[in-house]
This record gives sequence, structure tokens and C-alpha cells, in this order.
Amino acid sequence: MTDRGREIATWDKSTWKSGGAFTLEGRRFRVRSNGWGNKYTMVDEADTVVASADRVGRKRWTVTAAGQTYHFRRRSFWASEEELVLGDTRVGSVRKTSFWRGDINVELPTLPTPLQLFVLGVVISKWDAEASAAAASGGGG
Repeated sequence: MTDRGREIATWDKSTWKSGGAFTLEGRRFRVRSNGWGNKYTMVDEADTVVASADRVGRKRWTVTAAGQTYHFRRRSFWASEEELVLGDTRVGSVRKTSFWRGDINVELPTLPTPLQLFVLGVVISKWDAEASAAAASGGGG
């Protein structure tokens, strides 16, 4: 993952199906999901829950961190974009910018960087689950 061209963290995408880990600025974070992939938690080195996501995969879902709840919504059924909203106003997003290369743009200006990476991991996991379900049902990708 890069921020303005500078690498800030890395992760093995394959580990994000049920969880994974990343290191940012010397701090290690672990992410886990429940069996249905609709709830995720992120913990720090001390196993303290830093963030949680709920109702992932629904049109509207939430992330809670530091006593604050952030609201997200899927832009449309066909778009690979999840919007961060305040009320009904779009204030940020996570979206695929290149289908072929898998490039993703994260614009979540009100969220701290570890939380942005958590949201990115959750969204990638959600997209991967949807693609797997579509392929299994013969719907393509």
C-alpha cells in the first residue's frame, strides 16, 4: 500500500479471507472476521480491539473506532465502490480504479491511517467474497 507514492504497509491478500495482519509505522495490527464475513475486528499488539466493522456486505454498514461510528454505503449494486457518508453526504470512498490491475483508491480523509487500512482490508475481503459467490453460481466475475 502506498500513500502519495511512498510505501506505508504491506499485506498478503490471501490471508484476508478470514483475517490478516499489517505493520504500519512500527505497530502491528491483526484483523479477523467471523465465519460469515459480515463482522470484522482489528486488534493491536496488546490484543486490544482498535476497530470493528458490522453488517459488512449490506448496502449500509458501519465501522466503530475510538468511540466513533463511521457509516458506509455501497454506491450501487454494480459499482466497485464503498462510500463513507455523513448523513446522506458522501465524504470519502474506497473504489477500484482499474479492474484489470486491481488498483484501488482510498479517500477517507477523516479516518486515521490504521483505520483506513482496516476499511480497505474489509472492502477487499467483501469484494473477493462477492466475486467467489458470483463465480460459484456461474455469474462470472
